[in-house]
Amino acid sequence: MLDRKTDFDSVRAALKRSRVVALLGPRQCGKTTLARQFVPAAALNYFDLEDPASLARLTAPELALRPLKGLVVIDEIQRRPDLFPLLRVLADRQPLPARFLILGSAAPDLLKQSSETLAGRLETIPLEGFRLADLGASAQTRHWLRGGFPLSFSARTETDSLTWRRQFLQTFLERDMPQLGVTIPAIALRRFWNMVAHYHGQIWNAAELARALAVNESTVRRYLDLMTGVFMVRQLPPWFENLGKRQVKAPKVYVRDTGLLHALLGIASQRDLEHHPKVGASWEGYAVEEILKAQRPDEAYFWATHNGAEIDLVLFQRGRRIGIECKRADAPTLTPSMRIALADLKLDKLYVVYPGEQRYALAKNVEAVPLAELVKAS
Repeated sequence: MLDRKTDFDSVRAALKRSRVVALLGPRQCGKTTLARQFVPAAALNYFDLEDPASLARLTAPELALRPLKGLVVIDEIQRRPDLFPLLRVLADRQPLPARFLILGSAAPDLLKQSSETLAGRLETIPLEGFRLADLGASAQTRHWLRGGFPLSFSARTETDSLTWRRQFLQTFLERDMPQLGVTIPAIALRRFWNMVAHYHGQIWNAAELARALAVNESTVRRYLDLMTGVFMVRQLPPWFENLGKRQVKAPKVYVRDTGLLHALLGIASQRDLEHHPKVGASWEGYAVEEILKAQRPDEAYFWATHNGAEIDLVLFQRGRRIGIECKRADAPTLTPSMRIALADLKLDKLYVVYPGEQRYALAKNVEAVPLAELVKAS
């Protein structure tokens, strides 16, 4: 089992300062494995809401939860939203006999009860799959192809990994989404997901997708928000400066896990990936995700003008403004677009992130940096 010390330490620190901690991330990303390092699955303080025995113990929730002391884990909390008001009451006790670690597969905006009833009591921690920072530079090629889901990354062969991801896509749409109360037909969401995969790394164009799917723009917007809320898609918002230039004002969209992206695109091997027309966009999305996982910036955007100048990431971090451009090249060079972004956005630093091994300067405050080094340094 991979040592996820960074994630373990984050959860442990949160549990010391907050009464309720929500560990949120996509299904199969390792939330349960991490939680069981705090409370064993066989313990009375562990409730798995996909386990009939745990559900039976929670037939009378207050009688089951109120006497417990120490740390209580509730896994797959989205299956029992009625527990949130009770958690608020239990978290307000003085002195506090128990803290709660809740695990969920949906963002807080889809778990409205958590944001409404646990306001001021809840700390959320995002958990993705394996990070490149955890795995090391030697795993970069495999990680990029297979993605971060533990069972996909660690599969014996590329065929086994792809089979797992295809099965995940089907199960997610046919079982997991309906459990969240989503009534959209699985086939409609699958078509939408496939379309997003082909738009991966591009500016969101609701009208174009609506025409392709034969639905209205509000419908595709709802689909996009749903897939964002279950951690499958990232919407990267645009940054605006008062520059007197026409700037792009729609978000960029990415399939967050490149393993799922490649399954949706029919990419089965590293050779397929290297020869696919979306290889550059795939690398950009992979780099963006790994940097955001590692850096945890205060705010993250992209920036682009209608004249063609753009930067893949603008990070606001501890009062500094950092630009990041992702280039799949052996030896990236400084481009006019980078010079414009550096000057117009008044960047403190600009990193050109690429899949190589050498770090070198391109200009004042501009460096080419291997992705594995950048995420490790953070």
